[in-house]
Amino acid sequence: MDFIGDQRVMIDRPSELPEHLVTASAGRRLVLHAMHSVVDWLAFAVWEDGRLVRSLSLSPDSGVIEDVGEPLPFELPYWAGDRPVVPWPDEEEEPYPLPFHPLDLGEDALRALCGFVREGRPEPDDLDTDGIRLHGYRVRVREPREGWG
Repeated sequence: MDFIGDQRVMIDRPSELPEHLVTASAGRRLVLHAMHSVVDWLAFAVWEDGRLVRSLSLSPDSGVIEDVGEPLPFELPYWAGDRPVVPWPDEEEEPYPLPFHPLDLGEDALRALCGFVREGRPEPDDLDTDGIRLHGYRVRVREPREGWG
């Protein structure tokens, strides 16, 4: 399994990931996963051998930004209303604008698609991310590449 982290793939519509990145995943599964906790935003997408099978992007301020393909099994409890946002006791807030919290779904997506979580409690079968050695690279581009804005 290969992981690449880059803020440039944190896009509102994951289906618009530049084609050269999708092409590079030929013959494999490609997963894009992005969350931003300040605005409760989640986006993820899955391609199988270059074919987009699922893409979802949503936040409480924007609602559902993109919803392509059939929901994946880990999503079903959220869409069925089984994972509602529970307000804090004694707080008089407006109801949460989505039927579930995007970051909760995001953690379940990360576990289901990649085998680990970042914020939630690890389960026995989760990867121990502290035990994975990563190599870091800094790439400097003098001119913007096509598809990167």
